[in-house]
Amino acid sequence: MIVGGGLAGGSAAVALREGGYRGGLTLVGREPGVPFGRPPLSKTYLRGEEALDSWLVKPPGWYAEHDVDLTFAGVVSVDAAAREVRLDSGQALPYKALLLATGGRNRTLDVAGAHLAGVHQLRTVADCDAIRRHTRPGARAVVAGMGFIGCEVAASLRQLGVQVTAILRGGLPLGQVLGKEVGEVIAAVHRQEGVEIRTGDQVVAFEGAGRLERAITEKGARLPCELAVVAVGIEPDLPPVEGGRLEVDNGILVDALCRTSLAGVYAAGDVANHLHPLFGRIRVEHYNNAEKQGRAAGRILAGGTEPYDYLHTFWSDQYRHKLEYVGHAKQWERFVVRGSLDERRFLGFYLQAGVVRAAVGFDRGGDPELEADSEMAAAARLVASRVKVPADSLSDEALDLWSLTNSAPIHHSRSKPS
Repeated sequence: MIVGGGLAGGSAAVALREGGYRGGLTLVGREPGVPFGRPPLSKTYLRGEEALDSWLVKPPGWYAEHDVDLTFAGVVSVDAAAREVRLDSGQALPYKALLLATGGRNRTLDVAGAHLAGVHQLRTVADCDAIRRHTRPGARAVVAGMGFIGCEVAASLRQLGVQVTAILRGGLPLGQVLGKEVGEVIAAVHRQEGVEIRTGDQVVAFEGAGRLERAITEKGARLPCELAVVAVGIEPDLPPVEGGRLEVDNGILVDALCRTSLAGVYAAGDVANHLHPLFGRIRVEHYNNAEKQGRAAGRILAGGTEPYDYLHTFWSDQYRHKLEYVGHAKQWERFVVRGSLDERRFLGFYLQAGVVRAAVGFDRGGDPELEADSEMAAAARLVASRVKVPADSLSDEALDLWSLTNSAPIHHSRSKPS
């Protein structure tokens, strides 16, 4: 049984069948519809430029054709001793092996007026459709939070002609994840596109007579608006578990084979805090990890023994700009730039003790998984090798990055939606 009807759960179901598993397979999802990738919800689908068909894990007919029982319900509890999942429909479904791919749930703003019409969050298709209904040229919007979702939503709304004010508690968009230098570039891009960014502040109330009319901030700003999108991050969606101790710490703790502390129970995707051979314990909330760890868990459940050691990459599209990232760095001693921050075309390397822990490309470097000879693919090899690299070599445009890896270009295979 797979609990979670998102990208990780759907990818696991596909990998189970492709791996030769022919037994009973139930996929329990809270949202209606088949599993799909969420990136277009903050970008092309939100702007009305793309349907979701190309982002489905598999077409709707695939599940019946491969004897995957799609069950749309919420999970009330997991009984690990009885090996049973209880649904809000009243059903109790037995399992032999269970994959928890429950993803994350949006953090909320517990403030007055948070439930007014016009105040939205974004995670589901229904959420996105509701935002689209309130979007028109000239409308005024407040975006609370400037992580990846907040940045992408702000960009999409501006592209639709909406006036956008973004409010963030920190000093820079994505500053915690990407650092000061990249955060300043992203802030400059948004300001150039017309977004008003208010830093070191937060929304403390929404006001309106029946529907949203204004947002009030901690610093006392009163911002007229017809639309607000709250994008203050997600937290692991942990199902209640009885009959055993499920070890959790910023998500469900799993080993390299996606196994939890409970016999027969596995976890993958946004909810899983996995043990990585390079980075230690990490929980990753991006499309690539959900798809790849879901597939890895499915292969393991089908009898595979290959550990999950994906290097981790993600991307973000904002306006006409493309950001690519490889590796994982929560802290670093030095940030080295190849290219130009001022021209907004660069590679950046996050170094700890002289070792490249992660790299970012802004309108440069290519896709580290689809372009096997790209600069970002070379950066991925540097991250994987864990060798010390002189900072001046990384910044020297005269040196080919591949020459620093002591190897030829490698071939990756980011799985495209199909």
